[in-house]
Amino acid sequence: MTKKSTEKTTSSWKYITYFWILFISIILGIVFIFMLADWGFLGKMPSFEELENPETNLATEIISSDGETVGKFFHENRTPVNFEDLPDHLIQALVATEDERFYRHAGIDAKGTLRAAVYLGKKGGASTISQQLSKQLFTDPNEVGIVNRLQQKIKEWVIAIRLERQYTKDEILTMYFNIFDFTRGAHGIRSASRVYFGKEPADLTIEEAATLIAMFKNPVLYNPYPERFKTNSLNRRNQVLKQMEKNQFITPKEKDSLQDLPLVLNFSPEQHDDGSATYFREHLKGFLKDWIAENPKPDGSNYSIYSDGLKVYVTLDSRMQDYAEKAVNRHLNKIQKEFNRQNEKNSKAPFRGISEAEIQRILNREMRNSDRYKRMKKRGASNEEIENAFNTEQEMQLFSWEGTIDTLMTPKDSIRYYKSFLNTGMMSMNPQTGAVKSWVGGINYKYFKYEHVKQARRQVGSTFKPFVYAAAIDQLHYSPCYELPNTLYTIPKGRHGLIDDWTPSNSGDEYGGSKTLKEALAESINTITARLIDKTGPKRVVDLIDNLGVDTKDIEAFPSIALGTPDLSVYEMVSAYSTFANKGVYTKPYFVDRIEDKNGTIIYQHLPETRDVLSEETAYVTVNLLEGVTKFGSGRRLRTNSEYIKNLPHYQRAVTGYPYALTNPIAGKTGTTQNQSDGWFIGMVPDLVTGVWVGGEDRSVRFPTITYGQGATLALPIFGMYMKSLYEDVDVEVSDEEFEKPENLTIPIDCDGYETDDEEEDTVPEFNSDF
Repeated sequence: MTKKSTEKTTSSWKYITYFWILFISIILGIVFIFMLADWGFLGKMPSFEELENPETNLATEIISSDGETVGKFFHENRTPVNFEDLPDHLIQALVATEDERFYRHAGIDAKGTLRAAVYLGKKGGASTISQQLSKQLFTDPNEVGIVNRLQQKIKEWVIAIRLERQYTKDEILTMYFNIFDFTRGAHGIRSASRVYFGKEPADLTIEEAATLIAMFKNPVLYNPYPERFKTNSLNRRNQVLKQMEKNQFITPKEKDSLQDLPLVLNFSPEQHDDGSATYFREHLKGFLKDWIAENPKPDGSNYSIYSDGLKVYVTLDSRMQDYAEKAVNRHLNKIQKEFNRQNEKNSKAPFRGISEAEIQRILNREMRNSDRYKRMKKRGASNEEIENAFNTEQEMQLFSWEGTIDTLMTPKDSIRYYKSFLNTGMMSMNPQTGAVKSWVGGINYKYFKYEHVKQARRQVGSTFKPFVYAAAIDQLHYSPCYELPNTLYTIPKGRHGLIDDWTPSNSGDEYGGSKTLKEALAESINTITARLIDKTGPKRVVDLIDNLGVDTKDIEAFPSIALGTPDLSVYEMVSAYSTFANKGVYTKPYFVDRIEDKNGTIIYQHLPETRDVLSEETAYVTVNLLEGVTKFGSGRRLRTNSEYIKNLPHYQRAVTGYPYALTNPIAGKTGTTQNQSDGWFIGMVPDLVTGVWVGGEDRSVRFPTITYGQGATLALPIFGMYMKSLYEDVDVEVSDEEFEKPENLTIPIDCDGYETDDEEEDTVPEFNSDF
């Protein structure tokens, strides 16, 4: 053997020896690192159970009856998705950009680690997806100092290897997508897809997926929102596309065409004040908190609506909710302009009929109820300091129907500004099931927190009259054709607890002749309603509405209730009217169908609550009376078409000129309270009952005349637009059929040939106060 070949052989054995020394050292080093981890030298390490079930804050998701997410409750807006819900190009974009050898390593990329060590990270890092997941789940990102950072990195290696042994590659990818914080309130890929593009992850296009993957490098620097970050985001997105082409997930031609596309967002923030059904969600939150307090987990701890990933299936229909909100916005925007115009010369605007001292009491009361006042009080501020703060101009954003206004204003003036807005409450429910289908508690939850469906109670005006008529029909079997004189009628003192004679007058002081009950209700004749409650007795009417779900503890049984003096909520009015549409059976409204935990186990299921209140015959005859309101009474505007609108006076056309053109059977009643403080409309079709209230938050905020201050102008248009939208949507099933007639109807409803027994008119029958 030559000297040269001997040297070559010696050199080969030397390299082989070095290799094995290095290999064994690495193996021993890894073993040593794992021993250090087991001995606790690397700090607290996740247990097997923690690796099996890593804790993350999961948002509670609110899911509508048509399968749409209408909102969430969260500390972190995170709703997990399964691997099957992730499109291939989203996974490919992540792997190509963040960890090219993801499918070929066991948690640590040796090649990448060596490259990072040799080039000190200048040619790319070495952190694998598994390491990044371990960092997100189990290590402290706030550690500082070289020693601590090195310890953290070693912990990442150990946890990454354990994760790889514990989970499949698909499961690791899914966890990483679900854990990542995309900022802007978007935790996890599902929230990010919805917030930035308004869609589910499965529907993301390649370029949209690349935009989200771009954020994994730095979710702030490469965020596509706001506008000033778009260039960074676009450049990084195109780099992701380049990596996808490099790894042969897309062709060079596809890469070029995709890189040429503009960055288009559909930014849809999902904060608690944003989105659909905000007032409903706030009411739902109260329901859930009460339910959680009484229904602990199997281990005795309480559920959290912010982090336990509950799924709350509600009865709301997202389409119906959308139509309700659009109807409210369209009408209130329009009528607010007229309200403002009529207040231009009102020195006390927006208030009417009260003194300056009363106005100041209202403003001071609202000041004390404000968050600003409570914060200052909590800090120990004196009354003088608080008063000065509320009278000092500040930069603020104000709500307007034309968009947010940036302005300088004192907080006290802003209170008065917000008092000038007309507000609303609106609710729909299915009378047979009790399922609430839409719920609009106000015009903008961010600026107006007070809820007007269930929280607020306002005088109901003439919408109360059907309860009086129903009691009379049930007790006396009156027909809609039964006639009573349209003359002033006095109930003397001493009767029904009156301390003075009571003689109500008609609106417009119009009297004379006789009216059928159908005509009297359609025209809201007060004198005839007074005659009816005298015959039935107010106690019987109060007992009736109590059975219809109305809280009657503050309602005194005096005859004046017949004209709508009680304060009731939209929620109560809708549920009470629903009994008429449901053949006399009261069904309690409900809005939560079921609740599931994060594993899909049902932990709450709704049970219906019903009771018989009226006979089917009484309910049907009452509905028949209410149909008269929409045929020839104050509700006939629902039948208007474009030709009718064209012939209206300009001032009416500008505000109420909507061609609803509804031709199907509709029963309903308008209501207007004293001084035009409240406008109501309750409308019914066989399978949907809807109530609308419109007014100022204070009763002194009102229109000066009945022209705009009546229910037919304030509230009915919202109902009309809402129903028109429902009928135009072929995917929304709402009945346009007749109300079902009882088979053995004994009370005549056909007024042809009907004769009233005149002798009965002057007789006030004895009535039983027990219902």
